[in-house]
Amino acid sequence: MNLLACFKVALGALRLNALRTFLAMLGIIIGGASVITMSSISSGAQQRIESIINSLGTNLLIIRPGSGGFGGRRGGAETNTPFSERDLVALRNEIPEIIAISGQINSNAPVVLGNTNWTTNIAGGHRDYLEARGWLLQEGRLFTEREVSSKAKVAIVGQTIVKELFEGSSPIGQKFRIKNIPFEVIGVLSEKGQSSFGTDQDDIIIAPISTVRARISGRRNSSVANAVPRIYALMAPGTDMDEAQANIEDLMRERRRIKPGAADDFSVRNLAEFIRSRTETQRIMGVLLAITAAISLVVGGIGIMNIMLVSVTERTREIGVRMAIGARGRDIMTQFLVEAITLCFIGGLIGLGVGVGGTWVLAEFTEFPQSLQMSFVFVSIAASSLVGVFFGFYPARRASKLNPIDALRFE
Repeated sequence: MNLLACFKVALGALRLNALRTFLAMLGIIIGGASVITMSSISSGAQQRIESIINSLGTNLLIIRPGSGGFGGRRGGAETNTPFSERDLVALRNEIPEIIAISGQINSNAPVVLGNTNWTTNIAGGHRDYLEARGWLLQEGRLFTEREVSSKAKVAIVGQTIVKELFEGSSPIGQKFRIKNIPFEVIGVLSEKGQSSFGTDQDDIIIAPISTVRARISGRRNSSVANAVPRIYALMAPGTDMDEAQANIEDLMRERRRIKPGAADDFSVRNLAEFIRSRTETQRIMGVLLAITAAISLVVGGIGIMNIMLVSVTERTREIGVRMAIGARGRDIMTQFLVEAITLCFIGGLIGLGVGVGGTWVLAEFTEFPQSLQMSFVFVSIAASSLVGVFFGFYPARRASKLNPIDALRFE
């Protein structure tokens, strides 16, 4: 018996018990849909993580003061003695791998234009701030070194500020007030969207760090002259990030007079390590999702085996007749194996449709990241067919081993 004839016989046998066939396929349908949906979720999450990491900058080191203490109480991250402008200059001059470096001061303040006001994040930085952070200008210009040193009242605004304060029109050259201090808009940032923590990265105003320190944040009263609470250092492409981090740590220990063996009062955050941790986490999540989908297929396969064993029992006399008129054991085995594969293949196709539809619904009505790829389709169909081969083999072999005489006598 050729495969085409086996396929026709299999379709006929499946149509005779349509309800039982559907219930047998249900596990394969669920398993196939799980493979598509979970693979799409895993791939989409990985792409989202990669985009977030790329927006942070893969060659970026963040240098922050550690936790300070007062009266035996810990103050939390970045409460220790801040850095100074001299620390930043030393880093720029003594770490040759640094191609862009900037300090940062953060403050929240209300901004006013006419009768409109909006409370937003004010960030103070140096001329290299946008380059170090990987941010781009949509229009306008950066502030100059002269504007930084002279505490100039100039600002670069994010897209949310343009929308809320300037009603979507170009703000270049316009003036607004921060704490009743007039600032001129010299640049507009390109849209950034939400961060990994769900905050609006476009709701920001960037001004020279000296201006923010002296006029907005109150850092001029810090124990450190020209305090810099945080430093961003962008390294040249191809830099050994671990080595660069070690060099920066050695330099900062020397400048902050930390004795050998004493704990550092600062930290250097290497985003390359963050990437590796995220990648490993994503890999583990992908494996867990794959195991979940595989379990669904295995459960469906057990149902297929059960139904095929029932089918062999019900059709024992038919098997006996076929053997009596010349069918060989391998012909019987091929017939039932093709039937099991057909059952799983059709279930896999239906599961594929359910999975694609479920993925579309999730993408349309939820914020889950999705990425449906053709490779997932092939994997889903191939896995379903392999389940048919694996779980259909035993019933098919059992059918092929029946004694023709006993089969003909079976009631």
